[in-house]
Amino acid sequence: MVSAVFHSPTQAMLDAKSGTKPISAAASASAAPEVSAQPPSRPAAPPKPSFDWPALWMKIVPPLVGIALLVGIWALLTIKSTTFPTPAATFSEALKVFADPFYRKGPNDQGIGWNILFSLERVAVGFGMAALVGIPLGFMIGRFEVLNRMASPLISLLRPVSPLAWLPIGLLVFKAANPAAIWTIFICSIWPMIINTAVGVQRVPTDYLNVARVLNLSEWKVFTKILFPAVLPYMLTGVRLSVSTAWLVIVAAEMLTGGVGIGFWVWDEWNNLNVQHILIAIFVIGVVGLLLEQLLVSVAKRFTYDEV
Repeated sequence: MVSAVFHSPTQAMLDAKSGTKPISAAASASAAPEVSAQPPSRPAAPPKPSFDWPALWMKIVPPLVGIALLVGIWALLTIKSTTFPTPAATFSEALKVFADPFYRKGPNDQGIGWNILFSLERVAVGFGMAALVGIPLGFMIGRFEVLNRMASPLISLLRPVSPLAWLPIGLLVFKAANPAAIWTIFICSIWPMIINTAVGVQRVPTDYLNVARVLNLSEWKVFTKILFPAVLPYMLTGVRLSVSTAWLVIVAAEMLTGGVGIGFWVWDEWNNLNVQHILIAIFVIGVVGLLLEQLLVSVAKRFTYDEV
């Protein structure tokens, strides 16, 4: 078979001048390099991120340095002291205290573990009652302008009152130390929850509420679908502040009411002039408060994208 190749006259003249020969389609096809079919190569695995050692260093080392600095100053100030114990003596006594924290030798002589548990029980009851009352009240105050104007002067008047000022009222009404301490926790921890919840309701965008009016949603739908999700971060902030307040109040209340509790344990050790146990109690109170705070922070982070 003979294949005919046609060229235009212009192209033939150009080929003649340049001295090149025309290349047929078959020749060009045969001259094309052969491409071997190879399987596609697998993409390289992304490199594993290296461990962030500087971030770990900044997270762990500075707090340890701060604690070491505090202990060092404490040791320097108590080298020649005969009344204030040194860090080494306090640590040695702490080992003895925590060796048996749940002993019982009478109604007023119990281990530090029982005292912490009794204090936490009072805090849980008083704080729980404050949450049951304060959070719904905060929603109503933030939702309705009339209630907001009625409650604002009362909150501003009662919130700054010292916790110890409420304790005699509780003793007068309940005639017992334990309910009086719970009452003091309740009345002092309710205000942060009321205020933060009301502020959260007031900061809900008005567009959301306007859409609810257009859709003719019931008040229950407005609460469950609009207010509650938007107010939850504010409410949890109020809960955190209230727990810290409750833990502060119980120590002061138990010092005055007596019985079993970490506050009473501190006061009893002061009456015995046992300063080492007082320092141990201060450390325990701080650690328990820190754990409560971190627990609520972890809960709050699950319900908000904002930093808590």
